[in-house]
Amino acid sequence: MSDDRETDTASESSYQLSRHKKSPSSLTNLSSSSGMTSLSSVSGSVMSVYSGDFGNLEVKGNIQFAIDYVDSLKELHIFVAQCKDLAAADIKKQRSDPYVKTYLLPDKGKMGKKKTLVVKKTLNPVYNEILRYKIEKQILKTQKLNLSVWHRDTFKRNSFLGEVELDLETWDWDNKQNKQLKWYPLKRKTAPVALEAENRGEMKLALQYVPEPIPGKKLPTSGEVHIWVKECLGLPLLRGNHLNSFVKCTILPDTSRKSRQKTRAVGKTTNPVFNHTMVYDGFRPEDLMEACVELTVWDHYKLTNQYLGGLRIGFGTGKSYGTEVDWMDSTSEEVALWEKMVNSPNTWIEATLPLRMLLIAKISK
Repeated sequence: MSDDRETDTASESSYQLSRHKKSPSSLTNLSSSSGMTSLSSVSGSVMSVYSGDFGNLEVKGNIQFAIDYVDSLKELHIFVAQCKDLAAADIKKQRSDPYVKTYLLPDKGKMGKKKTLVVKKTLNPVYNEILRYKIEKQILKTQKLNLSVWHRDTFKRNSFLGEVELDLETWDWDNKQNKQLKWYPLKRKTAPVALEAENRGEMKLALQYVPEPIPGKKLPTSGEVHIWVKECLGLPLLRGNHLNSFVKCTILPDTSRKSRQKTRAVGKTTNPVFNHTMVYDGFRPEDLMEACVELTVWDHYKLTNQYLGGLRIGFGTGKSYGTEVDWMDSTSEEVALWEKMVNSPNTWIEATLPLRMLLIAKISK
């Protein structure tokens, strides 16, 4: 996975324009209006949080379920009993093929998704299934439980029929009443439950532009951009007290694998020290106007990487090589760092910048 040497010193990549003929605006759209939140995690594994058709069907009806924590097994049990009066995906025949899906949020990694079987041709499906999560109680208390009902469509996208969300932090696990089956009204899709406005922490870094890496050469050479990822401060904890973070770098608009570099993962701390320098060559002076350094911080856990926050350092013009792009969206602080770097060649320019939610660029294979 990542490089386990204790000291990552440097890694190098070339920034090449030849590959930019692909559409530079190929960005995953994370807008909550579409309800689609597929975060293409930069490893190429798509964390599809909600993939499906939203908004076409009215949301109505109720779901009956109960939850319990079984201490002896260290398991959360969700007993999904039934639904009634669901919306009809097949309007002519007044029926749907519904199933129930559950997530623990905000950890929507693949370990987080469970589903019941599909019950066909009904608006009142009976499931009587138990969905189980192996999870420590302390971690469970940091999660929300999301139950959503979907119509399974063989040929098209599945259709969203409604959801219920329970905050497990405030749930009274000792109350016997809470172990009983209860009816809950299904609700419309809420905005994706990510760390919306909360603090995602900061990154301390330094950048340097080296216009002539080989001094005294008669021919004009292309320059280098050096990125020194020093440390992160106050990263959010998504899994109880566990955190195993690393930083990935891509120079947009080049989303090819060759453009990507990453630090090693540093575990057990919300203030990881990386001290990793990345070097990208192939920068002509005019490329500095068009390119953008995207740094993203991830929590590596088992087989999934959970996005924590990121930076986009560039001129923030909204355009790249004449094309309008979503990712040229640097904040004023990010722009200020890039400007200083461009205006002070051969000098390390240091900054500590707040990490933020980004629309992650899709990766070209």
